[in-house]
Amino acid sequence: MDTRIQFRVNEETKRLAQQMAESQGRTLSDACRELTEQLAEQQRKALSHDAWLTEQVNHAFDKLDANEAVFIEHDTAKTRMAERKAKIRQRGRQ
Repeated sequence: MDTRIQFRVNEETKRLAQQMAESQGRTLSDACRELTEQLAEQQRKALSHDAWLTEQVNHAFDKLDANEAVFIEHDTAKTRMAERKAKIRQRGRQ
């Protein structure tokens, strides 16, 4: 089911926005709809990431509670992270 969104802008803003939309071969309603859909997709991604992060944190605490956690020295962790970043950067250059 579709819903209607209404908001107010001054006449000059509306006129300029309509001109820009028309120069791109679309209506102002099309542009507003596209922006709304983009914002919704960004929110979906944020919610998905939050759910994933919560799952990862809970998994880590479960491992800790089960005495299955493995702790790494700070210097070792820094070295591993630097190596991982270097590999990622190298892939980006290929």
